[in-house]
Parts: sequence; structure tokens; C-alpha cells
Amino acid sequence: MKYSELYKKTLLEDVIPFWEKHSLDKQYGGYFTCLDQKGNVFDTDKFIWLQGRQAWMFAVLYNQVEKNPKWLEISKSGVEFLRKNAMDADGNFYFSLTREGKPLVQPYNIFSDCFAAMAFSQYAKASGDETYKKLAINTYHNILKKQNNPKGKYEKTTGVRPLKGFSLPMILSNLVLELENVLPEEEINRTIDFSINEVMNVFLDAETGIIFENVRPDGSKEDSFNGRLLNPGHGIEAMWFMIDIAVRRGNAPLIEQATQTILNILNYSWDDTHQGIFYFMDAKANPPQQLEWDQKLWWVHLETLVALSKAYLNTQNAEIWEWYELVHEYAWSHFADPEHGEWFGYLNREGKPLLTLKGGKWKGCFHVPRAMFQCWKTFEQMGK
Repeated sequence: MKYSELYKKTLLEDVIPFWEKHSLDKQYGGYFTCLDQKGNVFDTDKFIWLQGRQAWMFAVLYNQVEKNPKWLEISKSGVEFLRKNAMDADGNFYFSLTREGKPLVQPYNIFSDCFAAMAFSQYAKASGDETYKKLAINTYHNILKKQNNPKGKYEKTTGVRPLKGFSLPMILSNLVLELENVLPEEEINRTIDFSINEVMNVFLDAETGIIFENVRPDGSKEDSFNGRLLNPGHGIEAMWFMIDIAVRRGNAPLIEQATQTILNILNYSWDDTHQGIFYFMDAKANPPQQLEWDQKLWWVHLETLVALSKAYLNTQNAEIWEWYELVHEYAWSHFADPEHGEWFGYLNREGKPLLTLKGGKWKGCFHVPRAMFQCWKTFEQMGK
């Protein structure tokens, strides 16, 4: 089977039906994300960033695959649940709610806001509903307002060792393209310029050619656990965001730089003993503080497949293709669950499932379907 067909078929006949069948909360709206291997719900709490991600995903399918009213209805269930329940008085999004929509964990995590904004924007595009367009714009501006202090009053560090994180500029580079239909062109370009500079000049280390997860406010390196932290999946995911931006702008040097960075990170983070990509690493090869550092995670490998396929489409780099085939073989033979559908999320270092869940507090209807969609479309372009 051709790669484009494999991804399309898996998305539309396996992954999406799994979430349609098992995750919809028909009583209170929104989605269950804590699903065991077979799709049974094992916890009913609702994590806001996963609610936003799933609402976004179904709106994307409606906008870009097929005007299927069922998909629009599923997206609507998520955005309505978010609009009614997920915000505090200042428009900040809680981290989690009860099944019914009562707040459980305060808005300490700006990614709740980011994925809510993405969901509102895609749903507004799908439905033409102005309420959600306005919500998307307001949420976006609220994110920008908080970008220098994302956790606000919920920040637990003292400020003695200030560090800024890679996650926000990385996500802004994707978020702003997702909000293209609701933001003015100059705002989009301003945020893209900011993101390219932060990702490629501040967090990308000129010496090693890899992405650091945290740097000091002036961009210099900090020799501490957090300062040496590498998250290979994050760095690689950001590179396909950079490639999308570079294609949009016709910026060939940025495509080359992003492609080389993918190769640098993979060469640094591939497990030569057991295959697969490490979850966390230390830039000086010290023991990482994260005890789960050597686990193999679904999203890391899926984002790598997206990045490699986009890099190959734009460069025809032979080394990129070798890596694509290696990662593809590992990911599809270890994470996919042909018996019950969808993908496992967490493997031990040897590649055996550590948890057989299909969704939980951190895994929802997002990385698997988004990667299937992105790879399907990228291979389709290659075919042309």
C-alpha cells in the first residue's frame, strides 16, 4: 500500500471511528479522553487542552476532508463545552474540569488557552459562527498578554534563576497559522517573525545544532537540570512548523536549516540499542532529572514522521528519506494496535507497551489523527 493510502485509510477507517465511538459525552458535551485499550472510559475528568484539541481536529476534518455534518456536530459539542465551562472571570482557561464542567485545576497552563483558540478558530471557519471567531481572537490576545509570564500567579519558581521555555514560541508559530482566518495579515507576520527568531536563533544552539528546551531571558545557556534539558520530539515538531512557514514565504534557506536541525536532533536522540527516539535527554549527557527519560512516546515518533515527510517533499534529501523509513518502521510496528484500533502512547525503552491506554490526561484525539492527516496530504503531494 502506498504511504498516502496507508495514512488516509488509517485516519478515516481506524483512528477517527475509534474516537467517534468511545469519546463523546452525549450527556454533558465535550469528550472523554481517559480510554483504555478497548476504548472503555476509566475516568471522566476533562482536561481542557485535550477538549480543545479534539474540537479542533473534527473541525479540521470538516474544513479540509469532507463537509460531514457529524464531524461538525462533534466539534460543536467541544467548543460549546469550552465556552460555557472552561474560562475563569478573566478569560483564562482552567487546566481541568469535572465531567459536568466544574473547575478542578486552576489556569496555570497556557496550552489550555492555545488549543481553545485553535478550536474556536477552526469551528468558526466551519460553521460561520461569529461568536467563536470573536472568542478565538480574544483568547489569542490573552495568550500574547501572558507570554512573558505564562503561569501568572500560579508560577511556583521564585525568580532567582529565570528561564524562558521553548514551548510558547514553538506553539505560537503553529497557532498563528491556525488563526489565519480570524487575524489580520500584519499580526500573523509579526508573530511569525517573532517565532522564527526565537526558535531558530535563540533556542537552536549554534554549536550543537540542536534545540534546547530552556534558556536564560537573554538567550544564554544555563548549566542546570532545566538549562540542559532536551526534548527531541519538541524540537523536531517545531521544525515542521518552520517548514510550513518557509513554504508559505518561499524561504528556501529556512527549509534547509530546519531539515538539517531534524537530522541533528535525530542523530543525537536515536536509541542505537533498542531503536526509537528518547523522550528527554541532557545536553551534556548527564543523567536527566526526568525518570521517564528513556520511554518511547507516540507523539514524538508521529511528529517526526510529519517533519521527515515534509522535509523530504521540499528537499529530496536522501538522508532524510533513510530516517523516514527507519522511524516509520519503528513507529508502525510498535505503537499501532491492529486489534483494538488507535495507537498505544507509552512504550518502555525496549519498545513494549508500558501503558495500554489509548487516551488519558496527556494523550487525546490529536497527535495520531493530525499526523495521519499531515502525512497523507504530504505523500499525496509527493505523488503528484
